[in-house]
Amino acid sequence: MHSIRFQFISFITGLLLILLILLNTYPITSSRDAVFEEKRSSLDGQAATLAASLSGLERPSRESVAEVLRFLDLSGFSRIVVTDADGLVIYDTQPGTVGKQTDLEDVKLALTGKTVFRSAFRDAAFSSSVVTPMSNQGFLTGAVYLYEYDAERAQIILGFQHRIRAASLTIGGAALAVAMVFVIMMVRRLRELTESMRVVAGGDYAYRHEIRGRDEISELGQEFNLLTERLQTNEEQRRRFVSDASHELKTPLASIRLLSDSIMLNQDMDPRMAKEFMGDISHEVQRLQRTTEKLLDLSRLDDRALPPAEPVDVKKAVLEAIGPLKPLAEEKGVTIETELQEGCVVMAGSEDLFHIIFNLAENAIKYNVPQGSVKLTLSQDSEQVRLTVSDTGIGIPEEDRPHVFSRFYRVDKARSREAGGSGLGLSIVHDTVQARGGTITVSQNTPRGSVFTVSFPRTKAEETEA
Repeated sequence: MHSIRFQFISFITGLLLILLILLNTYPITSSRDAVFEEKRSSLDGQAATLAASLSGLERPSRESVAEVLRFLDLSGFSRIVVTDADGLVIYDTQPGTVGKQTDLEDVKLALTGKTVFRSAFRDAAFSSSVVTPMSNQGFLTGAVYLYEYDAERAQIILGFQHRIRAASLTIGGAALAVAMVFVIMMVRRLRELTESMRVVAGGDYAYRHEIRGRDEISELGQEFNLLTERLQTNEEQRRRFVSDASHELKTPLASIRLLSDSIMLNQDMDPRMAKEFMGDISHEVQRLQRTTEKLLDLSRLDDRALPPAEPVDVKKAVLEAIGPLKPLAEEKGVTIETELQEGCVVMAGSEDLFHIIFNLAENAIKYNVPQGSVKLTLSQDSEQVRLTVSDTGIGIPEEDRPHVFSRFYRVDKARSREAGGSGLGLSIVHDTVQARGGTITVSQNTPRGSVFTVSFPRTKAEETEA
């Protein structure tokens, strides 16, 4: 397996090589093609001019051709050949061929009426030739061959090529060095982030990764720190939850043990006192059972182990929930009032909705004042169904309201224990409402007391039919 540093450097090296190859190929090729086109145009024009000048001669000879060449000033060619219609050489700047049959294949093609141009770049020079037929009054009278050897233009292009190559190597080396430094720095930052992950994976949730820069790696580090912060918060909540749960379970167990030991050690205990102790044990067992059931409910909510949602008539659920609470309300001297709109249907579990309403109404009764009241109001609009549970009780101080949905949190610990509360009811309500896609808030009632507002998305008609 290759490291990310090797992969980055390999990619950048490959990209640089491609760019350098293109840089060293395209300009030179374009320059050569431009020279080829220039020479084609130049040689074709000069060959055509010479052929037209010679076609006016009745009987071309070596001397007359030389005279025309001096007049046209065609002195820049390495070789000039003029033949008659039969391919016999009339004029040639190369000695020993005049009067002989030409051996140039391009001239033979020109005697068939074709113009032939050739140009090549080899041996550090441009070698170009053109041959064109001569005619007089529509009859082929011979051919003109021009050959040029241009080393000067080739040296200019080769020098340009050498300069480009040297510049390319310099730029490529510098770019590769910069890229390697950049890759090393980036890989170092990734390794630091990886090391931070190992530290947190080891259990140190208070550790924070040091953020440098404003690029994607820094953004990744920020997200990592946010995740670590959430892990730290969850771990603190878990430890606090375990501690509080242990304390909640420990208290009734200690009471049960103390009461049972008292019964067993006192052989002559009065039956009335023994019955009273047994009643206290039963009360602590019930308290222990309630706390255990609530802990199981919280575990179920944490695991999202909820039954499938179904359409639930909220008014019906309210009436079912407050029914069992009427004896408690009468005992506390509290009046229960309702203002319930018809047709309020939400997607939830019927049992979940029952427990939400029951817990809120029970708390409103328990923490109320004599001759107080509890009012449940149900309404809906085009988007939401709202249930409010307001009371005229002792209320919740403003500084405690953000924490009332936390597990094991009590506003007045002594009074909560006296009322039989475990500090889990509102937490279960909050988590259940959120699990069903709703929201719950708490505010101050006027002139005294609290108002809990639960909102759920309104169920559409097609969902109810389904």
